[in-house]
Amino acid sequence: MFFSKVEFLTIEEGLGVQCMHIGSYDDEPATVQMMHDFMEQQGYKLDITEKRLHHEIYLSDARKLAPEKLKTVIRHPIKQKDTSNF
Repeated sequence: MFFSKVEFLTIEEGLGVQCMHIGSYDDEPATVQMMHDFMEQQGYKLDITEKRLHHEIYLSDARKLAPEKLKTVIRHPIKQKDTSNF
């Protein structure tokens, strides 16, 4: 059995929006859209950069559960919208 290289990182999360997605990975885009709608309504915008990345935490083993029971935490970095009127 072969394994890929493992790397331990410390990540400063900063401000973000996250959601617990329950269901198939194929259905995640709808959850992400709801997250983006929510952040926009709250006065924030997406802040994905080289240092601030989208990431997911898989809480379920896709080999052992039905797709509709999978649990995934989806996180997106955000920042406050610029409200200045130059």
